[in-house]
Amino acid sequence: MKPTLDSDLLRTFVAVAETGNFTKAAEKAGRTQSAVSMQMKKLEDMVGDSLFERGSRGVALTRRGGELITNARRIVSLLDETAASLVAPPLGGLVRIGIPAEYGRSILSRALGEFAKRHPRVEVTVRYDSQVRALAAGELDLAVVFEWEGFSGGDVLMHDPTVWVTSTLHHMHEERPVPIALYSRNGWCRDFAIKSLQQRGLDYRVAYTSDTNGGLTLAVTSGLAIAPISRSNIPPDCRELTAADGFGDIDSSNVVLHRNPLATGEAIDGMENAIREAFMLTRQAQATASL
Repeated sequence: MKPTLDSDLLRTFVAVAETGNFTKAAEKAGRTQSAVSMQMKKLEDMVGDSLFERGSRGVALTRRGGELITNARRIVSLLDETAASLVAPPLGGLVRIGIPAEYGRSILSRALGEFAKRHPRVEVTVRYDSQVRALAAGELDLAVVFEWEGFSGGDVLMHDPTVWVTSTLHHMHEERPVPIALYSRNGWCRDFAIKSLQQRGLDYRVAYTSDTNGGLTLAVTSGLAIAPISRSNIPPDCRELTAADGFGDIDSSNVVLHRNPLATGEAIDGMENAIREAFMLTRQAQATASL
């Protein structure tokens, strides 16, 4: 007989999975820790298998829990969207966003997907370069930017340092001089990426240049070179090169959200909230993965 899953149990399950901690999940859900534990025991009984592995640093999903979490997130998200659509009036208008290309798939696709379901009448435009200049010129309503020096007064969405990344299949970081892929534009690469190699006395040669993050990712995954990539965007079958490899962080970037002070309206408010939520979910997923 198939179990009838309770959406309230699934919501608590998602909270535990994303926080990696029963106490934090209880605070998030507005319940006691014992109530959360009882809920998860009930869900495990319904599923017929353990969903969490308990450890000194919290809990991690078991294989069965990993199979359930994707659908559980979809169900909870759909319930939230449905509830929001019943109470929120449809919005219209235009929202102009600037965001680094690195976050096109991981962040913006999630934010746009959630926003479009709730507000299908809003027109959205996106640009992936010159966000700071475009925002200052009044060409953007919202801009997500990397900041690695000082603090501009924007809202920090996450800490996401740039690191050297190599393919686990090709080990190009072991070659000397080490082949590197860089952005074709000057500035950041000279000031940070190359400087990080020089500080560590690493001989290098530029093997590939590209004007997009996708190009750098391709260079790494194909085994052509190592490349500077933000930690949250390391592709599959690749890894960060750490101090143990003779490398280290390139910068200490913060991802910061800026809003045009002249940009007002519920549509822009809604998009700002969607972007914040997408980054929050990314942070939670990283925290869970690090347990």
